[in-house]
Amino acid sequence: MRIVIAEDSALLRAGIERLLTDAGHDVVAGVPDATNLLRLVNDERPDLAIVDVRMPPTFTDEGIRAAALLRSQNPDSAVLVLSHYVEERYAAELIASDTRGFGYLLKDRVADVPAFLDAVQVVGNGGTVLDPEVVSQILVRSHRRSTLDALTPREHDVLQLMAEGRTNSAIAAALHISVGSAEKHIASIFTKLDLAQDESENRRVLAVLRFLES
Repeated sequence: MRIVIAEDSALLRAGIERLLTDAGHDVVAGVPDATNLLRLVNDERPDLAIVDVRMPPTFTDEGIRAAALLRSQNPDSAVLVLSHYVEERYAAELIASDTRGFGYLLKDRVADVPAFLDAVQVVGNGGTVLDPEVVSQILVRSHRRSTLDALTPREHDVLQLMAEGRTNSAIAAALHISVGSAEKHIASIFTKLDLAQDESENRRVLAVLRFLES
């Protein structure tokens, strides 16, 4: 299998290349940033690109954004994303678009060499490999979204104003409704978000956290 590697750590890049070469794969090239990755894939048309999530210049999400662009521009090229953490939004979008020839593993899994090489083979052959932690976090995110989807448009407005720190009377004034109506909307939000009355927790804060997390 012809493979390219995009990983800013020269040591890790060399280690992965050695593992792949020893397993009989042809590592076409290794690059330290996302810009060179896209150029390399367009020039070499590899069977698989192994991409780190965090790369220069900001070391945030350049790698996974490049992976998403790579998938859209070169749908025949398989992509295996490696990361120290789960970048939920892009991972969910990549999985939702097309799972064929796609993998997302946490870097800890690379230490399990046989499992890592199996993942490379599966993804390179058009299959899908997802780290259990990736699946878990995306499912949690999906659940949060579906829970908020149960809110009415008016309840969404109320929750947004709650997130802005508005009091019940301020919410009522902003929406041109009575304070009693605002309180009813808030009670309905608590119910739909499954926030039971508990003196040890502030349901208002928890509701806002759900809103922000979504």
